[in-house]
This record gives sequence, C-alpha cells and structure tokens, in this order.
Amino acid sequence: MPRTWNIGTIFVGGGLLLTLAALAYPAMLGIENTATNSERIIANTSSGPLTEADRDFVIKVRSAGLWEYPLGEMVMERGTTPEMKEAGEHLIVGHAGLDEMCRKIAPELGITLNNQASPQQQQFVATVDSATGREFDSTAVTIMRVTHGQIFPTIAKIRATTRNTLVRQLADLANDTVLDHITVLEKTGLVNHDQVNYQQTNPPKLPKEQVTPPVPQPGSPIVVLKPRPDLDVQTTAPTASPTAAASTSE
Repeated sequence: MPRTWNIGTIFVGGGLLLTLAALAYPAMLGIENTATNSERIIANTSSGPLTEADRDFVIKVRSAGLWEYPLGEMVMERGTTPEMKEAGEHLIVGHAGLDEMCRKIAPELGITLNNQASPQQQQFVATVDSATGREFDSTAVTIMRVTHGQIFPTIAKIRATTRNTLVRQLADLANDTVLDHITVLEKTGLVNHDQVNYQQTNPPKLPKEQVTPPVPQPGSPIVVLKPRPDLDVQTTAPTASPTAAASTSE
C-alpha cells in the first residue's frame, strides 16, 4: 500500500519545516556517514582526484533539478503575479543548465546519476501542487527559499576544497544559479526571513529512505531536463543595482 501523506507531514506548529538533508543522496553512493568519509578519494580522474564529497555534490545538484524544474513549470503556469512567473522561468532555465553539466561530467567522473528526486523532494512538489491562489505562491516560495538557502553552504565548501576541475566548474555554475534563484524568490515579496532562517537551522530528522533518491534501473535512459532558450532568461549571479549600492553606503 502506498504511503499516505497529509499536510501535517509538512507543516508543524503552523510553520513549514524542511530538512537540511533535502538534497542528500548517501545510499546510492554507498556512504553511510558522509561527514566522516567525505574527504576520502574514491577515484583519480583526468580532471583530478574525486572525493566522496565531490560525488555527493554532483548527485545533490542533479536531484535538485529533478524536483525544482517541474516545480518551476508549475509556478510559471499557476503563479498569481508576474514576479512568481519570473521565478518559475529562472528555476527552469537554471536547473536545465546545471543538469546539462551534471550529465556531461558524470560519465567522465564515473558517477551514476539518479532519474528521480527523493521521496521528500517529490512531496515538496505535491505540497505546492495541493495549494491554490496566494497560498500556492507563498508555499512554493517558502519551500524553495529554504532549500536554496540550505544548499548554499555546501556549494561554498565544495568550491573551496575540491581538487577536481570538473566539480569546481559545477560548483561555480551552481553558486551563480542558486544566488540568482534566491534573488528572484525574494523579489516576489513573499519571503518571511524569520521563518526561513528558523527552518534552515532547525530541520526535522527524517528517515534515510525519505531523503534518498531511488537508484535508477540498470539500462534505463537518463532523464533530461529540457533546455528552454525560448524563455530568454539569464541566470548568472546578479549584481546589486547602483541605487541599492548607494543606499547601502549611506
């Protein structure tokens, strides 16, 4: 019998509580404790040594796209404001670009990519899908702002420590993309920073099977997140406007 979900699974005490493990993928990698084994070199590649942390990072980026890309499509269609629809466009374009790089470097690094997001990540999408109107907007923004804030420190650590040039390039692109997404989400005016900060630093503990994407079936075709050049969206890291910079210095 399939597991049933209700809104109480996601909302606790009136607040949306998300887990820092939202993008983790330890089981498929054969890693029981990434905190202690993350620096162990698992392969020497033409682009440099590959650690468990490097491999886990590639999977995290891939997994993020597998739920945020369809969520972006949903937000483009059902968002109630131009700012929401813009956020959806940026999610789609940004994760299509990251996914393209993941699919390009994974074979060179000997990494098997997943074709589905984790059950928890799939539930994020289902939770947003169940809402309507302004509740749809606020629920989508809260979930995405929390998860983007959670992955930011991981990107910085990988960028600072990896010795693999391909992983470093992915971290560069991920840094720009996540910063862009955080910026467009905040432009919606729906980010409650106190709530977001609390949820980022006080995540509930979930069973490993809920935060681990399913292992793909042998020989199954890899899922491709379709590029959308028709959206004409630039997702490089945004810079502060002259007005914002001037007001900050005053």
